[in-house]
Amino acid sequence: MDIRRRPPKPPVNPNRFLDNRSPPPPPSSDDDIDRNRSPKASDALPLPLYLTNAVFFTLFFSVAYYLLHRWRDKIRYNTPLHVVTITELGAIVALIASFIYLLGFFGIDFVQSFISRADSNDSDRDYLVNEDHHRLVTCPPPIVAKLPNPEPPLPEEDEEIVKSVLDGVVPSYALESRLGDCKRAASIRREALQRMTGRSIEGLPLDGFDYDSILGQCCEMPVGYVQIPVGIAGPLLLDGYEYSVPMATTEGCLVASTNRGCKAMYVSGGATSTVLKDGMTRAPVVRFASARRASELKFFLESPENFETLAVVFNRSSRFARLQSVMCTIAGKNAYVRFSCSTGDAMGMNMVSKGVQNVLEFLTEDFPDMDVIGISGNFCSDKKPAAVNWIEGRGKSVVCEAVIRGETVNKVLKTSVASLVELNMLKNLTGSAIAGSLGGFNAHASNIVSAVFLATGQDPAQNVESSQCITMMEAINDGKDIHISVTMPSIEVGTVGGGTQLASQSACLNLLGVKGASKEAPGMNSRRLATIVAGAVLAGELSLMSAIAAGQLVKSHMKYNRSSRDITGATTTTTT
Repeated sequence: MDIRRRPPKPPVNPNRFLDNRSPPPPPSSDDDIDRNRSPKASDALPLPLYLTNAVFFTLFFSVAYYLLHRWRDKIRYNTPLHVVTITELGAIVALIASFIYLLGFFGIDFVQSFISRADSNDSDRDYLVNEDHHRLVTCPPPIVAKLPNPEPPLPEEDEEIVKSVLDGVVPSYALESRLGDCKRAASIRREALQRMTGRSIEGLPLDGFDYDSILGQCCEMPVGYVQIPVGIAGPLLLDGYEYSVPMATTEGCLVASTNRGCKAMYVSGGATSTVLKDGMTRAPVVRFASARRASELKFFLESPENFETLAVVFNRSSRFARLQSVMCTIAGKNAYVRFSCSTGDAMGMNMVSKGVQNVLEFLTEDFPDMDVIGISGNFCSDKKPAAVNWIEGRGKSVVCEAVIRGETVNKVLKTSVASLVELNMLKNLTGSAIAGSLGGFNAHASNIVSAVFLATGQDPAQNVESSQCITMMEAINDGKDIHISVTMPSIEVGTVGGGTQLASQSACLNLLGVKGASKEAPGMNSRRLATIVAGAVLAGELSLMSAIAAGQLVKSHMKYNRSSRDITGATTTTTT
């Protein structure tokens, strides 16, 4: 490190400011002082300052006491407070006037004193001149942490914008609209972030991403993107079709385990699936003055005679939205109304919300006293584990099953039918019941759901309810083979909208043959994607349960998830 010593500064002469100073001016008279001083707010007052203050202080507290005394009497004798006499009206005017005077006078005086102090400080700094360089002596600049491996410098114009962001002149969220270039906005925001925090985000890539595709729909104020490796499990033989299932994950052994489950299902003839229900839900909460009125709304909404009218109003929101059912639950004088509708190939949250808004506006004609508290009252229930989803379903309700031959269980899964059935009973069913699980009667359904969701552009937060699953295993054919099934009542997926139109996620959907809207029938692609998710979960459950039954779980994770292999030289190694 090159260290250079600064030359010592010359000693400061305490009298250097006095050498060339002109002699002080003669003392001025009082009249000159009065003419030269700056005007103050008190100069406009007709009376001396102390008398004016005394008058307004006395007026303020006197009328305040009078009004409080009068209002107390009105409350005591049940007299309306808004009925005032001429005397009371004059007192109110006097109170407001005195308050404005006191606030304005002392506020102006405070501001003037503050400005005077600031001017005095600036005047003092003007005399602190460095003799060598003839410039102001200011405080040293703040210490900014040096970023390791800094990125290439920005153009001069972008540097000015970065400084504007750091100074708060240009809001960070407004860069896209002001620049008209999403990639440039992300680059400037990224640089401003690093300078503001003093920390590098060099490992977070910026290039190689279409930032225009996320503007206004996927992510705000981007500074880069996160890389998640995508593995392929399969082929998954489901309903007579083969699928290569993309899984985005950072958990070692997950893709390999799911792939082994797919193999066991493939050699046994594959799996079959059924979509039991397809309907997205939204449940607003409304309030009435009484529980009786809330009950009248419930009877009105659940009456078959009114359903057609409600459906017409609801379906105006979209050409794909079709109201299926309305269920209302009462809690005191509050009503929670759960609307369910089909949404085509979209996941459908926005679609159903617009339909619900139409119905609420329509209901105000017959129920003008209805107070809409919120468009969502958590009876939907979105992104939370809930019994209503477990029982009634939300999104796509799917059941998927397969029969695995005993020979395959022994050779591919390295366990036995009896061991799998016993483990499933004690772990997935009894163990989950002891834990008080809600929809968690499975081994690791959320692992597969999350990985497929990330790869195909679904909402990752909806993994919460989409992973609700019960895994069943039963020995059949005199105990030789095993029947395995997964029942998932609330898989929330779509093939249009949101993250599905990003390039990487769109490619994964295209790999599965479910990209975009179905040309055969609305909703077919999203339903097929839901069955693929369920089929992948079935494969993952089968493989993990087999590994646990055979005592291979820890060994497998040590091999695939805790590898000690030096990958730095992997590119130069030749495989045989």
